[in-house]
Amino acid sequence: MRDRPEAAPGAAPAGMAGKKTGNWKDLRARVLSAAVLVPCVALCVWAGGLLYGALIVLAMAGMAMEWARLFGFGLKTRRGQLCLAWAACVGGTALAGHWGGALLVMVAAVVLGPALWAGQVAIGCAGLSLLWLRYMSEPGAGVVLFLVACVALSDTGAYMTGRVFGGPKLAPRISPAKTWSGSIGGMCCAVLGGMLIAAMLPGALPGAVWRGALFGGLVAIAAQIGDLGESALKRARNVKDSGTILPGHGGLLDRFDGLLVAAPMAALLSLGAAGGIAFWYVGLH
Repeated sequence: MRDRPEAAPGAAPAGMAGKKTGNWKDLRARVLSAAVLVPCVALCVWAGGLLYGALIVLAMAGMAMEWARLFGFGLKTRRGQLCLAWAACVGGTALAGHWGGALLVMVAAVVLGPALWAGQVAIGCAGLSLLWLRYMSEPGAGVVLFLVACVALSDTGAYMTGRVFGGPKLAPRISPAKTWSGSIGGMCCAVLGGMLIAAMLPGALPGAVWRGALFGGLVAIAAQIGDLGESALKRARNVKDSGTILPGHGGLLDRFDGLLVAAPMAALLSLGAAGGIAFWYVGLH
């Protein structure tokens, strides 16, 4: 007996998908959510080990569940349950030290169908990249901090400057609320944050400041591509948010969509960095 898709969550009325929600009415909820989320994530990143691994695996499972729900497969359906379990298996296999096995498990999710498989690949690559950067590069916690901070600064900077300055739309057919001023403001914040973090990390090599600025900007570009990609998916599925777990932000996919592109990019760059050092030293052999 085949699963019957559930109604897509948060379906917006016709013509309302992507509509701007207002200037500042969600700011309080965003700040309160961040006040809880940021310390928890920072603690897990700093602690590393199983605490960090559990955080990433849970996030992967949660995002996979949200992706499945976008296509009408909730937790009560077999495909929804498989999506959650499959993503957790990918992360768990990597935590056991079997990186190649984790990739094979991720690829095998093709049996779920093209739409759900695409989610497993996107979420799996991001999750494996975050695990790789923490456990296999130096300084692991600092590298993840750099990445997550630049993504968060890009998102926050875009939110603030876009609402203050407004102006021409960045991609009106995909996300009418996003503006060029927001995109530029977000990138500037990520560049400044990258400079500060790269320079302050222990063992910083010569050129850390300008390299931090350059790769902070690259992370911001990747994060904004991920944000637009998720916006396009939600618009195609006629939903406003991927979930409701984070007040003011929506779902896990809404909050961490930038990492779906930025984390794999950083992990690939780390393969070209000398001796497993931070990915912004790529090319220094």
